[in-house]
Amino acid sequence: MSAKQPVAFYAPLKSPNHPLPSGDRTMARLLMKALDTAGFAPHLASEIRTFDRHGDRRVQENLKQQSFAEASRLIAHYRALPEEQQPALWFTYHVYYKAPDWIGPLVSKALNIPYVIAEGSRAAKRAHGPWAFAHEGAEEALDQADAIFVMTAKDRKALEASRPPHQALIDLPPFIDAQEWPEPVSRRNQDAPKLLTVAMMREGDKLASYRILSQALDRITDLSWSLDIVGDGEAKAEVERFFSPLGNRVRFAGKIERKADLAAYYEGADLFVWPAVNEAYGMVLLEAQFFGCPVLAGDFGGVASVVKHGQTGMLTAPGDAEAFAQALRRCLKDREELRRLGLEAKRFIGEERLLDRAAERLHYALSSLTLSRGAWACAF
Repeated sequence: MSAKQPVAFYAPLKSPNHPLPSGDRTMARLLMKALDTAGFAPHLASEIRTFDRHGDRRVQENLKQQSFAEASRLIAHYRALPEEQQPALWFTYHVYYKAPDWIGPLVSKALNIPYVIAEGSRAAKRAHGPWAFAHEGAEEALDQADAIFVMTAKDRKALEASRPPHQALIDLPPFIDAQEWPEPVSRRNQDAPKLLTVAMMREGDKLASYRILSQALDRITDLSWSLDIVGDGEAKAEVERFFSPLGNRVRFAGKIERKADLAAYYEGADLFVWPAVNEAYGMVLLEAQFFGCPVLAGDFGGVASVVKHGQTGMLTAPGDAEAFAQALRRCLKDREELRRLGLEAKRFIGEERLLDRAAERLHYALSSLTLSRGAWACAF
């Protein structure tokens, strides 16, 4: 058996070792697992985080200089290694205007290895304004990439419009690792419908989603239901204030990281509810469906790439509390439809969105790329 090819892995938005749980951290970890399953040997090349939340040019310039210094260090480090220990390619996860990759392109050029991005997003409207400097860095990285693994249909549209001739775009839908979770069991909840939300409590889009959810639930108090909220964060007090008029219908479980404990919530819920304001796609939406829990979500970003409207759940107009409430009312009045959606959700994840399937895609694409860069562009 041949040795696995080393792969330099980097996540400029959030390292897989970051202390705070999030969908980005989860996907970074899953990609490293999938690369290993695909026959490669990924290692975390750098922990430098280039994320700038507020759009500060000075912060972005400083992060670029830190990245350049890190690139120089890595180039010297890799060149000093025996050839078989040097990375066969560089793999960066999640590049966009708030988290550019200034390291990977430099290292890839210096070592003459392929440069690959998973979940790259282009946003032409950010070419001017507070993130213009970081946007330029993100665009340069996206332009250099030999291949971009596209995780949502929304991202593909902009990537296709600006794709350089040498670049391949390959679909890699978001996925989960079934081995990390308990085996799903049959669902037999006959009580009042149980709703579930799993999300961090922080300012910005998450708080906006919680606000919309509370407004929607306030419109259907004539129906029987309860809601469990799993999550914590600096905006906890504000979130609790949103839901206080609903009394003991809403239960706060706090932060739950142990998957066996979280699985119990997914198993016990009839419907996962999340307005998903500006959500890239939402790992929790995949997790819920894995356990046969259908999803009601706002149709933001790449959510439609992980929830099949009318098949595994329902999508509503983005940011519309009234539309969310009406869809929720329809779902709660038809338990048989909820069960049908749940069965299809479980099938969808089990057949299309597990790690082994993602590993197969990575193996085929990256093996072709490391074998022959010239043949790569012709293969797709």
